[in-house]
Amino acid sequence: MHPLVELARSAVENYAASGTEIAVPLDFPKEFLDKKAGVFVTIEKGKELRGCIGTYLPCYQNVAEETICNAISAAVQDYRFGPIEKEELPHLSFTVYILGEPKLVQRQKELDPKKYGVIVKSSDRKRTGLLLPDLKGVDAVTDQVSIACAKAGIDPAEPITLYKFTVEKYQ
Repeated sequence: MHPLVELARSAVENYAASGTEIAVPLDFPKEFLDKKAGVFVTIEKGKELRGCIGTYLPCYQNVAEETICNAISAAVQDYRFGPIEKEELPHLSFTVYILGEPKLVQRQKELDPKKYGVIVKSSDRKRTGLLLPDLKGVDAVTDQVSIACAKAGIDPAEPITLYKFTVEKYQ
C-alpha cells in the first residue's frame, strides 16, 4: 500500500477510535514532507463512495499533513454521508489525489475529463465546484462541467470561470 494511502487510513482509524488527529510519522517519505499541494481523499466501501473531501490549493505545511486532515474530513464531514463508524473500517478503501496547480482555461476544448480535473467558479467568485479527473461515467467535457456546476449550485447558463488540473493518484 502506498505511504499516503496508509497515512489516510491510519488517520481515519485513529480518529474513529480516539477522536484525535495523528502526527505525521517521523520516517514518512521526504518527498511528501517537502511538497505543498492540494489533496483530495476518497473513501469507498465496496464500490460505493463513502466520503470525498479535499483542497485544491494547499492549506497545510505539506502533502502529508494535507492528507491527514482531508482524510479525517472525508470520514466525518462529507455532508452526503454520516460519519464513518469503527465497524466500517475493515471494509473501506482509500484513494489519495495530489492536485497539480490549477490552470485557467480559455475554452472548454482545452479540457479532457480523462486527463484533467475541473474547477468551476461562479462570476461572483462565491461558489466553486470541483470534479476530479477520470471518474467512471464522466466521459464528456460538458458532463464534467455540468456536474462541477451542480456541486457548487451554479446554473450552467450563468457566466463561469474554468480551471483545469492534473492529479497524482495513489490507491
